[in-house]
Amino acid sequence: MAVKAADGRASGVSRKTAWRILITVVVSGSAISGLLWASLGEGAEYYKHVDEALSSQARLAGKRLRVHGTVVPASLVHQAGTLDYHFVMESKPPQQHATMAVDFHGIPPDLFKPGAEVIAAGVLGKDGMLRSDRIETKCPSKYESQATK
Repeated sequence: MAVKAADGRASGVSRKTAWRILITVVVSGSAISGLLWASLGEGAEYYKHVDEALSSQARLAGKRLRVHGTVVPASLVHQAGTLDYHFVMESKPPQQHATMAVDFHGIPPDLFKPGAEVIAAGVLGKDGMLRSDRIETKCPSKYESQATK
C-alpha cells in the first residue's frame, strides 16, 4: 500500500519498478550461481585418505582427487632420465590400513622420499591406480615440543 505524501501524490515504489528490481535480482543471482557452478565443477577435487579412496573406487573412478598417505619404503621406483615415478601409498593409523599404487609424472618436491607423508593429486583409474600429476609433501614435525620427541 502506498503512503500519500503531503501534496497528495502516492509515494513508494510502483509496480513497474518493483518488477524491474525483482527481474534484475533474479537474473543477477542466476548468472552468479551459473558462474560458480561452472568454475567449481571442473576444478573440484575430492580429498580422501587411501582407504577411503579405495572403498569408494567405483564412484571415484575417472574423477580428479587428492589422496593422502605415506610412501611405502622400498616401493619408490624412478625411471632414469625421465620424470616418471611409481610408488605405493599406504594409509596411516587411525585410518584402516590400505595401499594404493601411484604413477606420477612430474618434478617431485624435495622432501619426496620413501616413508614421506604425501598428498598425490590425479585421476583414479578403474584399476585402483592413481595417475598423479602433482605431489605435495607434508613438512617434517620440526615444531613438535621437546617432550614428544
